Amino acid sequence: MIRNWSTAALGRVRTLGTARGTRGRTAPVTYTLITLCCLLFLISPAAGLNPAYGAGEELLAAQRAYFRRWGVIPAELFEDSPGSALTPATALFVHGSWVHLLGNMLFLYVFGAMTEERMGRLQFALFYLGCGYLALLGYAGANAHSQQSLVGASGAISAILGAFLFLFPSARVTSLLPFLFFLPLRFPAWVVLPFWAGLQWMAAGRAGDGPGVAYLAHLVGFGLGFVFAWVRFGPAARVKSVPVAAPEGENQP
Repeated sequence: MIRNWSTAALGRVRTLGTARGTRGRTAPVTYTLITLCCLLFLISPAAGLNPAYGAGEELLAAQRAYFRRWGVIPAELFEDSPGSALTPATALFVHGSWVHLLGNMLFLYVFGAMTEERMGRLQFALFYLGCGYLALLGYAGANAHSQQSLVGASGAISAILGAFLFLFPSARVTSLLPFLFFLPLRFPAWVVLPFWAGLQWMAAGRAGDGPGVAYLAHLVGFGLGFVFAWVRFGPAARVKSVPVAAPEGENQP
């Protein structure tokens, strides 16, 4: 069901969102996470930029060793090894390819800032790490005999989507849908994000034993994020609508 990493896991949804209304606001945790993930990727063998890792088969061997060291290997996770227990945390900062990295960072940038502002910096950081860890742990538990490495921030970012859906259900999200010829259309989050989750559910049901994307980790993360926001903030904390900032030079409506 999963190969060594989940390539552009969120990007496969074909829904690229822009939640508006955050102009002028700061999200230091979100931007720090993006910067850290990008820097770690650039110095890793996965980027293919460091000549010290060689080329060809030598580079591929370095990449496999890198993913096995820092990624989650389900078959080893539940052994009596303290190092293995840490891998669901380290795997959140490891990405397998440029597409994988950019897809995840796009979704983190789009949905992370507003969620961080609503939760607060410390709570958002703990939420991101905790839900990401549990999402990878959930996938590993369901695939306990797998020897393949799992890396990437998709589980944590899926949790952000779940929390965003609860906190900002009416926020307008600009989406690109393939069956509509990729025309940019704006839908409320309560339409776009459940649609995304439904795609993950269907894909997880069709996934076989071969290479693929960790859709189950996405579903676990999404559910954890939604439930956390529901329990922590309650229905009264939901933002019914988010004002859309007017383009430069235009008056606010």
